[in-house]
Amino acid sequence: MCPPESGGDRPALEVWLNQLADRLIAGESLDRETAQQLTEIEGTENILLLCAAADRVRQECCGNVVDLCSIVNVKSGSCSENCGFCSQSAHHPGEDSPIYGLKSPEEILAQAKSAELAGAKRFCLVSQGRGPKYSSPKSQEFEQVLETVRRIIAETSIKPCCALGEVTPEQAQRLAEAGVTRYNHNLEASENFFPEIVSTHSWRDRVETVKHLKAAGIQACTGGILGMGESWGDRLDLAFALRELEVESIPLNLLNPREGTPLGDRDRLDPYEALKAIAIFRLILPTRILRYAGGREAVMGELQALGLKSGLNAMLIGHYLTTMGQPPEKDNEMLESLGLEGGEARVN
Repeated sequence: MCPPESGGDRPALEVWLNQLADRLIAGESLDRETAQQLTEIEGTENILLLCAAADRVRQECCGNVVDLCSIVNVKSGSCSENCGFCSQSAHHPGEDSPIYGLKSPEEILAQAKSAELAGAKRFCLVSQGRGPKYSSPKSQEFEQVLETVRRIIAETSIKPCCALGEVTPEQAQRLAEAGVTRYNHNLEASENFFPEIVSTHSWRDRVETVKHLKAAGIQACTGGILGMGESWGDRLDLAFALRELEVESIPLNLLNPREGTPLGDRDRLDPYEALKAIAIFRLILPTRILRYAGGREAVMGELQALGLKSGLNAMLIGHYLTTMGQPPEKDNEMLESLGLEGGEARVN
């Protein structure tokens, strides 16, 4: 069944989208051809119909609990990698990007307790750099992170996650033994577009780490960034790659350009284009945790709440790595106004 022309019969488009949602709720998988047709939907009213269909899938497949997590930058700046979107890179440091070494376990623990009080159920320790896989044998940083994870588990009820970069199979196993149950390692973009934004490591390097983590029994929190100049085909490639990898949690970052970086002069994504992308990701990944991540306040503005009615069932709360987020109290008010409940989403 083919969709009606996006600029034509609106009731017919609504019927087609609802029938598509019904099939996905029943367990079918979205194919590439239909996903491509969804990218051709244009116009605010039609995009909102697409969002409504994605929201139905979210409700039926995931429920009304919105997964809340918080992150902390445990080591910042002077990164060896040249990711074009990141102000922590030594290749193009942002003007206001902080530089500091690994924080003490006490400082990280205090921030974990603050995140717990704010309502977060998970707390991710994020570090710059390519990853422990390439650390000096004399470095004790990985050991210190493991000890900090164990202390967070012992002294709070929040679940510690990590985003440390590439790891070996042995390091992935040690993370699991320390109590890490979810690890963030984004693919960032499609394999085709990735070389446009990073040249110091490959997309396949990142996929390899995701596979190591999953083999160790750790859930993958793996997504990407929208608005870097990628095509709709690239966005679909990323979504289908995440489906093939059976990633459990998918953060969708919306590029908030950082001055001084190669992508610093890009225009922000149009909020309705962001909503359309969110909805399509939900329809490709109906049962997965789909997370509002960096850039939501800056890109979405007054339409921020609509993202949570377009297929998302998770979000970061509090501050980001090098930019400020809105107060958690405001996020909780937004959830309540939408009839949603902050908590920990189930993994399907």
